[in-house]
Amino acid sequence: MHERPIIGITPSPSLETMPHGTFERFAMATTYVDAILAAGGIPLVLPPQEDHAAVLTERIDGLLLSGGGDVAPERYGTSDVHPTTYGVHALRDRFELELVDAANARNMPILGICRGLQLLNVAYGGTLVQDVASSESEALEHRQHETKRAKDDLGHQVRLDPNSVLAAIYGQETIGVNSFHHQAIDAVGDGLTVIGRATDDVIEAVADARRPFVLAVQWHPEMLFERHADHLELFRSFVRVAARQPQEV
Repeated sequence: MHERPIIGITPSPSLETMPHGTFERFAMATTYVDAILAAGGIPLVLPPQEDHAAVLTERIDGLLLSGGGDVAPERYGTSDVHPTTYGVHALRDRFELELVDAANARNMPILGICRGLQLLNVAYGGTLVQDVASSESEALEHRQHETKRAKDDLGHQVRLDPNSVLAAIYGQETIGVNSFHHQAIDAVGDGLTVIGRATDDVIEAVADARRPFVLAVQWHPEMLFERHADHLELFRSFVRVAARQPQEV
């Protein structure tokens, strides 16, 4: 048992042009780190790399799949690429898919956030809607910055399965969330269960009930927890399981 478990967090690649050249960097918002620290864990960044997923999962206690660019459509069986698809990074896709396999082989807790939900679904054999706005005529605005909402504003509501781990964590069946995504789950991966939907029926949360804690959400609780304390409970539950402690929900 680890009193303060180590949580591996996947970063996003980006290009930055400096006076002395252009560099690819691996970075992520500090809010992921802040949320894990506030929940009692120790965050550790896991940059994309070849062949080391199994070794890395031997050295961490939980895996957090962060947000970022889109998963390559070829990863879920389509050669069509929607014009809005962006930020595809082959090494990141491959690394994170290998991390999910390695983490599941060790029965390790996994928490996916935004892209992390989509990546987890692809890892389980599911598919994605490449652009929600152009595929759903009745869709909500799932990119709340387009309506001038701040990152920690609640953009819409999510209905939770009343018998799900998320309903137990949040202590309610309807929660307010923020929203910054343009893709979403289409066909649900084998072994995953839908446990949360937006009011337009877009899938907002899934879980693998066969595991102690494999859970992913489409919103960004790491941006919400300081202003909306109920969202910290998601990270606390994740960290408790990673520490091999009973989940108190």
